[in-house]
Amino acid sequence: MGDLFLLSKRQMARISPYFPLAHGVPRVDDQRVVSGIVYVIHNGLQWKDAPKEYGPHKTLYNRFMRWSRLGVFDRIFAALASKGPQPERIMIDATHLTAHRTAASLLKKGMFPRRIGSTKGGLNSKLHAVCDEVGRPIILLRSEGQMSDHTGARLVLEALPAGSTLIADRGYDSNWFREALADKDITPCIPPTRNRKVPIAYDKVLYRQRHKIENMVAKLKDWRRIATRYDRCAHTFFSAICLAATIAFYLN
Repeated sequence: MGDLFLLSKRQMARISPYFPLAHGVPRVDDQRVVSGIVYVIHNGLQWKDAPKEYGPHKTLYNRFMRWSRLGVFDRIFAALASKGPQPERIMIDATHLTAHRTAASLLKKGMFPRRIGSTKGGLNSKLHAVCDEVGRPIILLRSEGQMSDHTGARLVLEALPAGSTLIADRGYDSNWFREALADKDITPCIPPTRNRKVPIAYDKVLYRQRHKIENMVAKLKDWRRIATRYDRCAHTFFSAICLAATIAFYLN
């Protein structure tokens, strides 16, 4: 396939156990189709512009949409991210993802939620992420763009691994969050906000490691259909994020 992206047999062996079973007519080659889906998402293409080497573009689109509704890509990411030892340090951050006008167009009432909101930067979605000490994502959550970092932190709180040190910027500095982390036996490394009357000490040397989650977010945004959202439905966009995180951090 020349310079086109193609998953290796080793990579396919790690993710194929999570594929749904084929019923009736045998499914088109999984390696070629999934590789084509990855190529489209990474390069920000329209499905119709996928290289012919991957087969009919409708096959790529239909496979991605069907497996997104089934949560296949979400489960692959969750399964691979959960393997391995418990991290000693975790980091949390959030970033905005611009919604293209095709994603922001109105859907009929009762259809799938969009998770698109309005902020000063226009219409966008927000990605809340938690990564381990080496910068690999372990928890991902998408929301409307106007959702605060604190609300996102509250939603991922129960999934945080206990006994770790959490590094975050001062946007996560609040009494309730520090108390919630203490209840989970998690040590916070969060700079205090400037309006605190009594500043809270934190490990400034350890805090320098926070660049790893920023690097992780930047690497995800290298995928053009992640940096700019084209999908109307929230679950298809989140599937693209999970697939990008899987390929970029767990199958390299």
